[in-house]
Amino acid sequence: MTGHASGEGGVAYATDEAARGDVEVKNLERPKSSRVGEMNLESTHQLKRGLKSRHIQFLALGGAIGTGLFIGSGQILASTGPAPLFMAYLSMMLVVWVVMNDLAEMVTYLPMKGISIPYFVGRFLDPSIAFASGWNYWYAYAILVAAECTAGGLILQYWTRSVHVAVWIAIQLVVILLLNVIAVSFFGEAEFWFASIKLITILGLIILGIVLFFGGGPNHDPLYFRYWQDPPGAFRSYPEGVFASDHDSTGRFLAYWSAFIRAGFSFITSPELIALSAGETVAPRRNIPKAARRFVWRLAVFYGLGSLVIGVVVPWNDERLVGEGAGQDASTSPYVIGIARAGIRGLDHVINAAVLTSAWSAGNAFCYSGSRVLYSMAATGQAPRCFARTTRRGVPWVAVLATLLVGCLAFLNASSPGAQVFRWFTNLSTISGFIAWLAIMATYLRFRRALGRHGLLQGLAFRGAAQPWATVVALTVVAVLTVTNGFDVFFPTRWSAANFLAAYITIPIFLALYATHKLLVGRRAGWRLAIPIEDVDVWTGKREMDELCALDREPVPRNWVEKAWYWLA
Repeated sequence: MTGHASGEGGVAYATDEAARGDVEVKNLERPKSSRVGEMNLESTHQLKRGLKSRHIQFLALGGAIGTGLFIGSGQILASTGPAPLFMAYLSMMLVVWVVMNDLAEMVTYLPMKGISIPYFVGRFLDPSIAFASGWNYWYAYAILVAAECTAGGLILQYWTRSVHVAVWIAIQLVVILLLNVIAVSFFGEAEFWFASIKLITILGLIILGIVLFFGGGPNHDPLYFRYWQDPPGAFRSYPEGVFASDHDSTGRFLAYWSAFIRAGFSFITSPELIALSAGETVAPRRNIPKAARRFVWRLAVFYGLGSLVIGVVVPWNDERLVGEGAGQDASTSPYVIGIARAGIRGLDHVINAAVLTSAWSAGNAFCYSGSRVLYSMAATGQAPRCFARTTRRGVPWVAVLATLLVGCLAFLNASSPGAQVFRWFTNLSTISGFIAWLAIMATYLRFRRALGRHGLLQGLAFRGAAQPWATVVALTVVAVLTVTNGFDVFFPTRWSAANFLAAYITIPIFLALYATHKLLVGRRAGWRLAIPIEDVDVWTGKREMDELCALDREPVPRNWVEKAWYWLA
């Protein structure tokens, strides 16, 4: 077949490649920074569809189940108590469920190569918001790489302090680099096995917690909900020292709200991992919905039960938890502390090794995602074109190097306490993630309204439940979380200029990026706040994606083993 042109700006699609699953988006004109929806992917700048269903499912879970659960949850427990910890994770899972559904609807509609979330923001909402959102995403993912490498350094110090932490950080960065510059299929396979180790570990810890709950430990002392009772109690009034009693209702609510905000670090940018991999996924309209539906249920098991177990096996007043003045290594992980309190010897080293794998895996996934965002921005004219360069295997190596360069901020751990550096990184990445979620949900509402205008809603390959009202509620909640992210620094006894900047510096940076782009292209775009709904392009690329996905044939299991495997992966 010959190429078919569609849409504005001379966007052409080679439909004869559909049979090979290589439908691409090519711009015949020079990319303009004001047109985020234009993709310029030359033949030397192509990603490859090398990720299978199990790869993307475990990629998203690998990014979600990281040091936020294994180590960061201990800080929340120490500051707020077990009840706010459990409630916060359940609340955040509802927000993630909405964001995941929003993304799944959009990327299954147009699962084109080279796309990223800023691409959809620019196409359905506003190019200036897309510009700011794209750089915000890349910055968040790069900071998360640094956070995971910092956590990895803390974990390795559990065994020895004779080796400088900078050495451990350097080794982690090199391994992440190697895994990200090889073919994407190799990366997906490595992430699958990394994530599998994490899932087996967290399942084992949940089972262990249940055993200890009923007194199956070495001392045969059933824990039940002992640590939820006074003392120490299910709640710890927050901020510490502000309220006279842990029974103060305001202090208890602020404890929950603080836990809710900080729980965001565990989930932030994890739903996006499935969306970012859509362009490199085999049979995207079959595999993306499958991954999206299972993602939140699996998080409910791992985070819901995992956070409950933490509050069962460790009291919030244990001095070894990651709190103010606590130690600086992975001995502060609530799981390691719980095992030690139960009198189980040797298992702490096994758990620590699994947590190290967890940090490495999450850093690996975040480097992948950050490089793909930067690659897509370069393809749409929002970043220098050099970041769109790829290897012969389709890996955007320049974007990978740039992302890892920011990840080198982990070396701050060499001169500052690791726990403090980790807290800075979690604050920076959390607020960036909240802003990104706001852009996603606003974009989805415009996308849905545009589809409704053209009568295309019923033809979506995936449709989330309770829409659009679920998105409206979640958007409101995340907006409040963003504004109140650093509320505790405004208490006189809690003020810290460094913590204030970590909590809020991303907001003015995002606004400055938005305003700069709007001023530069506003005259051409008519100074509009958003693309008029009648001008939202819901057609370009749809036919080509329909042709590609129509060729997909779901594999038929030949026996019960294959049937179980296809269901799982």
